[in-house]
Amino acid sequence: MAVWKTISTSVEMTEQLGKAIGEAVRSGDVITLDGDLGAGKTAFTRGLARGMGLPSRVTSPTFTIVNEYNDKDGVPRLFHFDTYRLSNCDDFYDAGLDEYFDRDGVCAIEWSSVIEEALPEERIALSISGNGNEREIKITFTPRYQEAEMRVRETMEKEGMRFEDLGM
Repeated sequence: MAVWKTISTSVEMTEQLGKAIGEAVRSGDVITLDGDLGAGKTAFTRGLARGMGLPSRVTSPTFTIVNEYNDKDGVPRLFHFDTYRLSNCDDFYDAGLDEYFDRDGVCAIEWSSVIEEALPEERIALSISGNGNEREIKITFTPRYQEAEMRVRETMEKEGMRFEDLGM
């Protein structure tokens, strides 16, 4: 497992990080996003969708729990969750939301700590703190994502983002 810390100095840079990860993920992948209100979880997901080549306008699913974003052929490829309003993992299971893990797409889950027990071990996990322009982002890549980790770091370092290795 690789854990990195970086600083995003703008909303655009947070979106660019999402785009870089979107270019590296594949169907079946899970990305978790935790952090304060306004920290940039939805901004990251906007970039993720762009990196996946999805034309949809990404908005926060706070009141709907999950938004589906389609590719140009109308096929859902990104499932964007906001589990903030769920009480616990049982709510997630009772609503059948765990079935999204078996669909042909990528799951991006905001406030994932609420449903920690339901999450697959293999995932990319982001913890974002701060708001406004400067955000500290901690990214954990489990072993399945070693190749994605290298691609994302290389892409973002070209964009001026620096990474601190926090170890395994």
